[in-house]
Amino acid sequence: MKVAALGAGRMGRGIGHVFAYAGFEVDVIDFKPRADFAHLAGEAIAEIRGNLRLLADLGLVEDVERIVRRIRLVANEDAPAALAAADIVFEGVTETEDAKRDAFARACRHLRPDAIIASTTSSMLADKLAAMVAHPERFLNAHFLNPAYLIPLVELSPAKATAEPTFTAVKKLLEDAGKVVVRCSASPGFIVPRLQAAAMNEAARLVEEGVATPEDIDRAVRSGFGPRYTAMGLCEFIDYGGLDILFYAATSMQRALNAPRYEPPAIVKRLMAEGKRGTREGEGLYDWRGKDLAAYQGDLVARYVALFRHLGLLRPPA
Repeated sequence: MKVAALGAGRMGRGIGHVFAYAGFEVDVIDFKPRADFAHLAGEAIAEIRGNLRLLADLGLVEDVERIVRRIRLVANEDAPAALAAADIVFEGVTETEDAKRDAFARACRHLRPDAIIASTTSSMLADKLAAMVAHPERFLNAHFLNPAYLIPLVELSPAKATAEPTFTAVKKLLEDAGKVVVRCSASPGFIVPRLQAAAMNEAARLVEEGVATPEDIDRAVRSGFGPRYTAMGLCEFIDYGGLDILFYAATSMQRALNAPRYEPPAIVKRLMAEGKRGTREGEGLYDWRGKDLAAYQGDLVARYVALFRHLGLLRPPA
């Protein structure tokens, strides 16, 4: 499969790195006319080479130059031929509607009708962008987390018009490149940006209210909050601890802080009313019926121990 990245900025370079590292030939297309393309191309390759050398120092890469040779920087005037040869294009131009509309219109004039188009947008919904694309059934959003070459996760968000084979093909390609893929509907913030916005805002409020210093907040995150939700997912943790704990704790904070943002969502209230409070009852956000909970707990503790040991947090008592 021939991969192209549309845009030679940070995201385009990251995607070039991802797929070249995975063994694909990648065209990183500069979609702006410019007199200093050679300088841009040299800068882009130097950045990718530098990141690969960091990975080489950690024992993850053996031959940096072999990977770099799989990446071709393409000037704007050569873009039509590169686009015509592409099986999939990851668009990463400026995050404005005008820039996206212009890029899609120009790209679609040269792409084959069956070539897949994936936008790496972090802020625009797939349904809006699909309307800018010829043959919208071959379009979806593929949200990489920066740095794209390092963070495993990619959030795939199909539009209503996206054909299921399009989603399947992109998911397989990303997984073949070593990525972890999740699916989410077209909603502002996808999954991770929405979760992290809530957490980061709350951290800033803690500083603002004088509850703790930034240093102690970050120490708490690195030693507790972060590892906890690395070993377990948020939804998994809700069920394991019990929806009732979340319900009562959130309700108490809502009242104590006079903060409507803490009010438990309707799904938690409904599950509480139905007696589906998590692992104890066998149902919650997950269906736990038929699961060996003793084995699950043993696996969970092993995950925690391995993670805390790796982070240097498993300290013997004085």
